[in-house]
Amino acid sequence: MSQELINHSEDLKKLQNEGYEIDVNNGYGIVSHIPYLKQNGEIDYGTLVSSIAFEGDKAKYNGNHVIYFSGEQPYDLDGKEIVQIKHNETNSVLAGINVKRSFSNKPDGNYKDYYEKFVNYANIISFPAIAKDNSVTAKTFKKVITEENSVFQYVDTNSSRAGIDNCNNKILNKKIAIIGLGGTGSYILDLVSKTTLKEIHIIDGDIFCQHNAFRSPGAASKEIFPKTISKVNYFKEMYINVHKNIIEHDSFIREENVATLKDMDFVFICIDSGTARKTITDYLVSEEIPFIDTGMGLQNKNDTINGQIRITIFDKSNYNRIPVYLDFEEDGDDVYNTNIQIAECNALNAAIAVIEWKKYFKIYENANSKCQKVYLLEMGEIISEN
Repeated sequence: MSQELINHSEDLKKLQNEGYEIDVNNGYGIVSHIPYLKQNGEIDYGTLVSSIAFEGDKAKYNGNHVIYFSGEQPYDLDGKEIVQIKHNETNSVLAGINVKRSFSNKPDGNYKDYYEKFVNYANIISFPAIAKDNSVTAKTFKKVITEENSVFQYVDTNSSRAGIDNCNNKILNKKIAIIGLGGTGSYILDLVSKTTLKEIHIIDGDIFCQHNAFRSPGAASKEIFPKTISKVNYFKEMYINVHKNIIEHDSFIREENVATLKDMDFVFICIDSGTARKTITDYLVSEEIPFIDTGMGLQNKNDTINGQIRITIFDKSNYNRIPVYLDFEEDGDDVYNTNIQIAECNALNAAIAVIEWKKYFKIYENANSKCQKVYLLEMGEIISEN
């Protein structure tokens, strides 16, 4: 993908054609082998890193003139710091590069494109080193291309722009399953499809029907309903546009196929069958696979809707609490197992579930380790329970 992105962008291709060691990885442009003078006068080499904005596969400069550098503070021939670019010290990893500082130097009118941006910083940083030894150069004509095996169909410039790709990469090689693609499960898929998960398994044996369209993300065309499309095929066709590795299982989970979950790193349970929930949770406990169970109980009282939205997270630290929180009876008194489904409540249920899942993998800070979150609709409050 890296070379394809360079080929589609005139400014990045120009850098490569002129001999710079340019790579594009995870939404960042990387130009390595930039010579500079250290404080003691020695020549060393560093790497420039800049977030890259894309429109499709083509780079489009977004006006952000700040750039990052992996080396030490560059010095001039007289032993003084090059102050016209000095900005901030940092200690971050961007696209696998450990950057130690950022530079800021914006010409009048800003840069036209990424070629101008990289070349300007490279010239300022390397001029003293080249003046000291004219055999050193940033233009090695060496191609340094990372063949990026991204799970995305296009570059996640949102994460690189915000500088949070290292947080998101904590789940880079994880596999998850979403069991049930009703209202809540389909919104969970919508959210996790924008993450770096290695595989997303979607499991449901139902057909996508007209009532599903009113409690699911997106806008289904009415022409699909007579075609009796399965839920998993409908949603895979939609979300394969962003995430390459969505794997569909057109079936319900039963004893004979529950081992489908064996290699999962996490599971979302979004179903209303107590019997199936018991089969699934027993298996996940036996395999020590963490999971979240979702539930929603809404009631229509005198033409006003109230109720609760619940997510409960379990791992081997609290499997013993499962009987306290989950109802496995088909005709039990589970308040979270009612018929009313409304898109915004399903979306909220999914959002809370995904936030707690990201906390589990330390993407979000977690100062509240309670295993259950309950949103009280009429009160507008989230209660944490343990």
